[in-house]
Amino acid sequence: MTKCLMIQGTASNAGKSLIVAALCRIYTKRGYKVAPFKSQNMSLNSYTTKENKEIAIAQVLQAKAANIDPTVDMNPILLKPKGESCSQVIIQGEAVGNKDFFRKYDKTKATQKDIDNNLMDDEDYRIIAKEAVIDSLNNLKKDYDIIIMEGAGSPAEINLREGDLANMGAAEIADANVLLVGDIDKGGVFASIAGTFLLLDDADRSRFKGVIINKFRGKQELLCSGIERLEEIIEVPVLGIVPYAENLQLPEEDSASLKEHNWTKEFDENEKHIVLGVLKLPKIANFTDIDPFDAEDDVEIRMIELYDDKEKLRDIDALILPGTRNSTEDMKELEDSGMAERIRKLHKNKKIPIIGICGGYQILGNRIYDKNHKESQLDEIEGLGILDIESEFIREEKIVKQSLATFELEKKTHENESDQIHEIFSKINGEEVTGYELHEGTTNLLSAKPLFKIKKGMGNNNEGIYDGAYQNNVFGTYFHGIFNNYNLRRELLNHIRKSKGLEIKNDEDPYETSVENSLEKLANIVEDALDMDYIDKLIFEE
Repeated sequence: MTKCLMIQGTASNAGKSLIVAALCRIYTKRGYKVAPFKSQNMSLNSYTTKENKEIAIAQVLQAKAANIDPTVDMNPILLKPKGESCSQVIIQGEAVGNKDFFRKYDKTKATQKDIDNNLMDDEDYRIIAKEAVIDSLNNLKKDYDIIIMEGAGSPAEINLREGDLANMGAAEIADANVLLVGDIDKGGVFASIAGTFLLLDDADRSRFKGVIINKFRGKQELLCSGIERLEEIIEVPVLGIVPYAENLQLPEEDSASLKEHNWTKEFDENEKHIVLGVLKLPKIANFTDIDPFDAEDDVEIRMIELYDDKEKLRDIDALILPGTRNSTEDMKELEDSGMAERIRKLHKNKKIPIIGICGGYQILGNRIYDKNHKESQLDEIEGLGILDIESEFIREEKIVKQSLATFELEKKTHENESDQIHEIFSKINGEEVTGYELHEGTTNLLSAKPLFKIKKGMGNNNEGIYDGAYQNNVFGTYFHGIFNNYNLRRELLNHIRKSKGLEIKNDEDPYETSVENSLEKLANIVEDALDMDYIDKLIFEE
């Protein structure tokens, strides 16, 4: 019989995701078949599974920790914020509509705007979502010995308890014991843990069997008296104090964790290195595309806000525009902030590689059309105009595909023709690249040249033949995960290394090694910190 254990937190970003990943790795190494499960996740970082379904990136990492392929059943409900309190609802990997969680909505009282926005009725959502949670959980139980579940936010949001499927509702469905994680790095950890217990009713409180204090820096002896008093108040044991894990190179789940992520490596003042600028768009999504660069020991990742001082752009060696949940509105903010004009000048004067992914790719172009207002109330907006393409939102269905393509660089027509992208990637022209697609827009190439020839996926949607475009020193693609292709990333960085007199690198991919090493490090830290005998009894004996 499959055993379920749930990890909940006192707040968002308390460290639930990584504790789940660690437990997945710990029990997998002991020989059990383990799967992660998060019934409901709100995140703009998502991934396409082999079933061509969409789930949150956190469950992908947890599946990797368990040495299994991620499946849609590991995250049956994914909510992707669109702005104005509305989220796109993805049920078992497919977009089914939009939901306003700050408003009670009955479809019998729908306005035309509600209909146009494909807004979901409250009752319909609850029924569909609960069925998906039960179905996915049952599917996992058929194949796995242990399911390590993750909550969302805090179980003490008592205004949301009725109809809850993220925390206690999911624990109830699975009949799971629960451990509560508190983040001591934020401060007030004892109050947050005790307060959580205080706000739960007796039935919910009875499921909590232990507490984990997470992200501790310092001497544990200082906490002893506080822990003794806390255990008296909540009447469950503290199972361990997990130290703050430094230098883990693992994907971040959402923008809350992105704010805390320290991308800055320590370089000596005169030490030559690559400075990679990443534009932090207001509705940034799938920023895990950047992670592979963090494993490169000579690369500094510099996050650039729209209203940052122009000096932040001055010494960068390349600029990436990552994905965004709303390319039209983000383009407007780029223009209003003055950042758009700075990027145009950067393109004209410095000639560094400028790269766009998905929504960032659309922003590079001349214009974005949204006549049906799928993203915003703007009919159209001018883009940066540094890549000769146009994009529009006309598709009814969202593209969710795992993708495969080959480099398809055209031969130069003249020897003196300036084409930096051709120069960067000429050595790997014809090689395969993989990625995954999550987009509703389509892109038409004008004078820009196609970058990849599609073997699997949709790409630009030009009859399913090509993806991406390049022109001079600019290229873009709909492929997320594009920099996980080491040959592509290596050639881009080696081009910059050569121009700066840095050592050219051709060794093994440091990113794949760093993720695996980080998961091992995390599992060892958690296993050493927690009372695993007690947790074993919770899983196997109750």
